[in-house]
Amino acid sequence: MDRATLDRLYNNRAAVPAHQQDIDRWAAESAATRQALPCRLDIPYGAHPRETLDLFTASEPGRPLVVFIHGGYWQALDKSSFSFVARGFVGPGDSPLANVAVLSYPLAPEADMDRIVASVRRALLWLWREAAPLDLDRNRIFVSGHSAGGHLTAMAALTEWEKLDGAAPADLVKGGLSISGLYDLLPIRHCYLNDRLGMDDVVALRNSPLPLVAGWARPLPPMVCAVGGAETPAFLEQQHDFVTAYGQRGGKVTAVTAQGRHHFDILYGMAQPGGDLQTAMAVLLR
Repeated sequence: MDRATLDRLYNNRAAVPAHQQDIDRWAAESAATRQALPCRLDIPYGAHPRETLDLFTASEPGRPLVVFIHGGYWQALDKSSFSFVARGFVGPGDSPLANVAVLSYPLAPEADMDRIVASVRRALLWLWREAAPLDLDRNRIFVSGHSAGGHLTAMAALTEWEKLDGAAPADLVKGGLSISGLYDLLPIRHCYLNDRLGMDDVVALRNSPLPLVAGWARPLPPMVCAVGGAETPAFLEQQHDFVTAYGQRGGKVTAVTAQGRHHFDILYGMAQPGGDLQTAMAVLLR
């Protein structure tokens, strides 16, 4: 495809003219969530000022941990707009499903894609190492993310953890939920987004879950991949291709199409108890 076509297919804000209403709603609901739920804010997991996380703790001990990675095409937004996803897991209610950690990470153009992926992996390793003092179960860490965060979720699933920390288990990530994820970065390399990301083909391939999973020879964690039925054809194709490849490599993968949902309002199904994405994540947590 030429650049003009790729620019159109990957421009979610242009595809959803009312997107700002959802972004504003995310921020408002997140501020209310931080007031309503027990949480510890701005916990550092690395040296960069953006390498921080917010931890929402379940009222009952022994619950698994759901890590949420925000979107913004690796160059915008931060964790403060996504606290609302914790509502579907931490509470309110008598039987919380999980603890929830919401991450920020360094953004482009300051950080390149290698550094962004490394930062998310650093966060997960830090949570695994620090699980005991945080009253978390290090043996039940699950990852989720939206858009760019969906890409980073898949990259976390495709990590040889013992190469980063010799004590870390190969299955540090027990499962993942990628929402509106990006799995092949070569189209991103050739569209307007790369003006700030600055990837060449080597970097794009090295950080693309689709070619990585095609050559993966290790056990894969179970994954749920979700996409909105009203998203652009590019996102529907990315979803289809990754789900197919993941299954062909022996991974247990479930595809979810949220009918009528676009790139921004699909996230509400994560925050609502009984929502389609919250339900899919709850199945992984069992």
